[in-house]
Amino acid sequence: MSKPHIIGIKRDNLFSPNHIGNDRFIFELVVNQLLDHDFDVSVCSERAYCEEKKRETVGIFSMGRNKDLVACLKADELRGLKVYNSAFGVERCYRTNMVNGLIQGGIPYPRSFFLSTKEPIGHIYDEMGSQGVWIKRGDFHAIHKEDVSFVASREEAEHIVGEYALRGIASVVVSEHLPGDLVKFYGVRGTDFFYWFYPYDHNHHKYELYAEINGKSSYYPFDEALLKQTATKSAENLGVHIYGGDAIIGRDGTFHVIDLNDWPSFAPCREEAAQAITSLLVAAYTADEIKVRQ
Repeated sequence: MSKPHIIGIKRDNLFSPNHIGNDRFIFELVVNQLLDHDFDVSVCSERAYCEEKKRETVGIFSMGRNKDLVACLKADELRGLKVYNSAFGVERCYRTNMVNGLIQGGIPYPRSFFLSTKEPIGHIYDEMGSQGVWIKRGDFHAIHKEDVSFVASREEAEHIVGEYALRGIASVVVSEHLPGDLVKFYGVRGTDFFYWFYPYDHNHHKYELYAEINGKSSYYPFDEALLKQTATKSAENLGVHIYGGDAIIGRDGTFHVIDLNDWPSFAPCREEAAQAITSLLVAAYTADEIKVRQ
């Protein structure tokens, strides 16, 4: 009897700013564990998936984010192929889509505005910039450190939006700055796995600048069970199973989710996360293989 075949799609280095190795490690762990579960796993790059003729497969697991790949996978899903994370979910994690999805889903999120880079930003900064604002590219994830910018003056805000326009970025999300503790969380929906930590305590952050702005952790007490519940609901709203994100914990213990992304590196909890991801995939694709053989 032949082994059930799965395709794994690696993340392009472009989409792993300062985490190339970490993203590779979690991917390889999942591949090896699927092999241990007697699956036949083919690995390919984001570009190769769309260009090469593909073998028949029971499903796909993908860390890819390239927009052409997402379009290919969406078409495959519409034909009935099961993909983790769903390409529709990956697309919902693009910045503007993510912010809209979380706010519409009732997730606590900082007050935000959506703006074309051709529009003036001064009046928005004046309205909510007493503690500074964050300007983030709206069309995609952050690829470079300039894609997420903290500004502390009206003039700086206007300059940053102008720079985004010159880089061909058509839209931005402008969010109020919230003081408090930054916490990072990871989860695998459909399993019991959930992990959170203070990233600055472990030197785990993409860009040093953000640590300087947010400052050291004060360890404000908060409801950890509610954070897990809110993170899970956030992932459900966006349609991703393998996810990570960030939240700001206020002095009074309330918190706001400020980011939710598909398939993070899971660096501080890689082994446990890989086991949870593998468990999710094995359960899904073993069931699909049984259906195919019936």
